[in-house]
Amino acid sequence: MEHLVQHAVTTIRERYGEPLSLDELARSAMVSKYHFLRMFSRVTGVTPGRFLSAVRLQEAKRLLLRTSFTVADISAAVGYSSTGSFTRRFAESVGLPPTQYRKLSLGARDETRERTSAEAAAPVPVPAARCTGSLTGTLRTAGAALAPVYVGAFDSPIVQGTPASWSNASAPGRFRLARVPQGTWYIHAVARVRHPGSVADPDLTPLMATVGPVRVEDDTAHRVDVTLSPPDWTRPPILSALLGIEPQPTAA
Repeated sequence: MEHLVQHAVTTIRERYGEPLSLDELARSAMVSKYHFLRMFSRVTGVTPGRFLSAVRLQEAKRLLLRTSFTVADISAAVGYSSTGSFTRRFAESVGLPPTQYRKLSLGARDETRERTSAEAAAPVPVPAARCTGSLTGTLRTAGAALAPVYVGAFDSPIVQGTPASWSNASAPGRFRLARVPQGTWYIHAVARVRHPGSVADPDLTPLMATVGPVRVEDDTAHRVDVTLSPPDWTRPPILSALLGIEPQPTAA
């Protein structure tokens, strides 16, 4: 059944600008939509709708950095019928409104990155009584040592929005996330590396890992171990721009 999910993911990545529906994706897989939904969620960790939304917003990020298209044009190109809805969803998922994200390619990249990295380093404001836990663990990778690795506690299996707690470390090595609010979190670790011979490529290859859901319930230190690897076809795109791992922008 995994090959059916892979076919659906390919369809999403190729036809993200179209009004794809759960019914249509299920029909292409030749299974009921309820079975397809369970199967897709089990393999990718998210629903088809959330995967499609992530692919659309990732393409919007690329267009904002590398073209001069208007926000309205980009909104329509990635499948949104309302520019307002697109702008809200983009800001929630990426952490910046589309126009501010575009400034990364207009000479303000370093200033914006410094500001947004500082925002990400601070936990989301929550009542003091809820800031009861912490998470510690070990980062591993099959390749060479990596620094920095950005680690955060997110409320989604997709790397999107603002982490509740954030830190950076090296792999192999240890990390600690302090003041993690009580609740259920996904621990995402992301790093970007450049492979030998790819110096001209403005995009760095990501290494990433997700552990979760992890339940934080008390004031003890919870331990999670994380092994970074190249993402495969099952992983939704990285959306959050608050970790300082965005590709080098090149305006068209």
